[in-house]
Amino acid sequence: MKTDLTDTTSSKINKALVLGRRAIGAPAVGMVLTLVIVTDEENAYDALKAANEASREHPSRTLVVIKRVSRSPRDRAKARLDAEVRLGADASAGETVVLRLYGEVVDHAQSVVLPLLLPDAPVVVWWPVDAPTDPAKDPLGALAQRRVTDTYSSEQPIEELTARAETYTPGDTDLSWTRITPWRSMLAAALDQVACEVSAAEVEGEEFNPSVELLAMWVADRLKVPVRRSKSAGPGLTSVRLETDCGPIVLDRPDGSLATLSIEGQPDRGVALKRRETAELIAEELRRLDPDDTYAAALKFGVERLDERAAVTAPEPEEKVEVSVETETSETASEASPTEEKAAPAAKSAAKKAPARKAAAK
Repeated sequence: MKTDLTDTTSSKINKALVLGRRAIGAPAVGMVLTLVIVTDEENAYDALKAANEASREHPSRTLVVIKRVSRSPRDRAKARLDAEVRLGADASAGETVVLRLYGEVVDHAQSVVLPLLLPDAPVVVWWPVDAPTDPAKDPLGALAQRRVTDTYSSEQPIEELTARAETYTPGDTDLSWTRITPWRSMLAAALDQVACEVSAAEVEGEEFNPSVELLAMWVADRLKVPVRRSKSAGPGLTSVRLETDCGPIVLDRPDGSLATLSIEGQPDRGVALKRRETAELIAEELRRLDPDDTYAAALKFGVERLDERAAVTAPEPEEKVEVSVETETSETASEASPTEEKAAPAAKSAAKKAPARKAAAK
């Protein structure tokens, strides 16, 4: 069931929701939370599709806030609100209200959203693109217990991670962090199988992928070891290598679907590590509404500390090892005793005289 409301108000939208529930035979509200999606017209379809799929696991009232751009001064001075109410099959297992804001009301979106929130239910705000620098201080973010962003959609994702660390507030989270949950679970399970100490690590993945940086920071923060950040062609994360005193532990995923877990002394095992869709990521984030302290610790570790710390404490490359071996050989030769130095020329002269003796014998 779909109802279009032009130049409407929040009160009329609430009435349309009540009438729609009665029309489809579901007068009771069975929603568990309110999901507010703040996006633009270009990304609204994909975000709403992911939210509808996630609502099968978490029935929720989804409010899609689309701030339309007013081009002329007259349009910017005039405030208008258009709404589209979807119930039943059009909204999957929840309720959906698409709000299009025009003019001055764009700067006061919280006044439109607040009357539409479910009473006594948690609120989650999700910015698929163009998230504010400080989500907790955003007028819509201030209404929520949980604020979801995605640094992967920003133009400079690595710099965005630094900004997120500086403005972090309990309740903030990132879909780039959610993407590495299977990797973190698999690495933790691999370390539970062996009794060894990790000395260094290496994380390999795409160059501008914040999930790779977050996984490297998580490993460095939890294991207190130097971590190298290596680049690959992708897709996404491709490999994690842990150097231990029992041999290396390698989790390699070259194709973005199936990974191989290699542990010293054990046969290689195939692991399903498929790259997940946005709907699965949102469904995972809606399972918990408390602050994620592990994400906060990894985020505040700092991107700049990864390769810098690894360059100081990690093992040196093989080229330097060869140079050191040559140096040790020259030092050993210089420290040889005078007797050994005299014996060396004598041996060379004896070797030169041997052919002459053989010729005389002939």
